[in-house]
Amino acid sequence: MHDIWNPWHGCRKCSEGCRNCYMFFLDRMRDRSGADISRNGAGFNYPLSKDRNGNFKVQSGEMLRVCMTSDFFLEEADAWRQDAWRIMHQRPDVKFFLLTKRPERVASCLPTDWGDGWENVFFNVSCENQKRTDERIPVLLDLPFKHKGIMCAPLIGPVTIEKYLETGQLEQVLCDGENYDGSRPNHYEWVKKLSDECRRHNVTFVFCGTGRKFVKDGRTYTIEGNLLQTEQAFLSGLSFQGKPIEFRLHDNLGFPISDGSMYKPSYIERCDKCSMRIACNGCSRCGKCGSPAPDYSQYDN
Repeated sequence: MHDIWNPWHGCRKCSEGCRNCYMFFLDRMRDRSGADISRNGAGFNYPLSKDRNGNFKVQSGEMLRVCMTSDFFLEEADAWRQDAWRIMHQRPDVKFFLLTKRPERVASCLPTDWGDGWENVFFNVSCENQKRTDERIPVLLDLPFKHKGIMCAPLIGPVTIEKYLETGQLEQVLCDGENYDGSRPNHYEWVKKLSDECRRHNVTFVFCGTGRKFVKDGRTYTIEGNLLQTEQAFLSGLSFQGKPIEFRLHDNLGFPISDGSMYKPSYIERCDKCSMRIACNGCSRCGKCGSPAPDYSQYDN
């Protein structure tokens, strides 16, 4: 996907939300072990890659989700992280979405020139249940980041975040169910509670998907496929667009990026019923949902 940057691959399971991790499942399907951690040689410099005309493939204003097949603050990645930070520093015009289950390691892993945070880094922690919510969000709130959010995925139990929203530091809450082997049920009431709390504080809430097992009004529904799950999440009406997140992006000389120079997301018809749209980087036309696949012939191999 055009909006994912995986500088390394592989992870160590560390909490309840990891039990049915999609990365481990997909690696097993490829006869690989998700516990094998390695630097992604071919894709490590992806944010700096250019097309044949010398233009960055990742455009100004885009958001890259980082380490979606690992954890950016994984101890085994300590030797590579400074190089990844340097790449982010070289692209102050691009937003980088970081997500971790290891916030206790973050303070010791920041660059020496971090200060009170970089404007282009959006830091998030996983909050799959109340136990991990109450462990991780207090650490998140104490860390020096310009932009902070949480991801309740996979949501495997009821969670309340009201007291954390009251701090005014959380700018976005994402929520999703679980898929693949042994999917645990996600409950409508749990999602609605989070949605209601975010609405009270004007914080964007994105119900990304129901997950494979979704419980509503005492009935368990089996919902197969990501497309159907996102459509059902959209139809629930639980997503909420709150106060916009203002990323003050600039070029390497420190000049602000003008609106006219920013990446403009494009969408296809099915995006109108996708719950992810309010937090989406736009359609990459990968062809997975029936849209025409993009022409990559303009890019170097």
